[in-house]
Amino acid sequence: MSETSGPTEGSAENNGSKRGVRGWLADLFSDEPEGIPELVSILRAAASRNLIDEDVLNIILGAVQVSELRARDIMIQRSSLVVIKEEQSIEQLLPIVVESRHSRFPVVGEDMDDVKGILHAKDLLPLVLEKDLEQFVLKNFLRPATVIPESKRLNILLQEFRSTKNHMAVVVDEYGQVAGAITIEDVLEQIVGDIEDEHDIDEGPTINEVASGIFHVRANTEVDEFNDRLALQLDEDEFDTIGGLVMNRFGHVPDPGEQIQIETINFMVLSSDSRRIRLLKVEKPDAVTN
Repeated sequence: MSETSGPTEGSAENNGSKRGVRGWLADLFSDEPEGIPELVSILRAAASRNLIDEDVLNIILGAVQVSELRARDIMIQRSSLVVIKEEQSIEQLLPIVVESRHSRFPVVGEDMDDVKGILHAKDLLPLVLEKDLEQFVLKNFLRPATVIPESKRLNILLQEFRSTKNHMAVVVDEYGQVAGAITIEDVLEQIVGDIEDEHDIDEGPTINEVASGIFHVRANTEVDEFNDRLALQLDEDEFDTIGGLVMNRFGHVPDPGEQIQIETINFMVLSSDSRRIRLLKVEKPDAVTN
């Protein structure tokens, strides 16, 4: 009668490895986090112990933060929208499509608030084979426009984008006026970081006034530009960007929702990952801007 052999050295190592991961998962979920800040703290601790990769951590944090952001936080502002007018001829609209290098365009009627639909640039490709373009009618190429409120949460919007297969939505304010537009790429960038292709043009940092004295500011905005826009005199020598200046005052990489006051200005972090701040909400009491 043969003896039953014990576990091999390789299997013992494998079981030990599995037990390590299982043990970490058990520790992670043994006590339910009280809120997002505690969850983020647990994830950062796991990354510091090399239990999860830094890039994976950033994606997880981005996904968590998406549920805290709304369309107004990341939309393309009305003043920056590239639109096509309903009455434009093919000769008039093609230069707009080519020069902007965008793939989708809101089409408007009498004014910016009269949205007729969305034009996909790729839908114009069959016109290359057309000899007689005088019969071109823009409305025949339009797709229905998805309209959402400024308050729409990004995680819900992403689900709607996926279910409807629409990649652009027109954002309206409480009065039904067009406030801007948002694409699925804008939402995904909040999770995985900037998505650039060979056609992307660096439009530089932006400062958007969302209400009187309240601004949404990209963290890569240069301090001198920030000072000029808000009529301030923050130190421009030590840090190049407003995100760098704010993070230095925090003394750590802040989580979304954390706030700090610098001089008379209140800064709230709207979006950040494990390495940097992405978007700030800035409140200036006197609301004096240049």
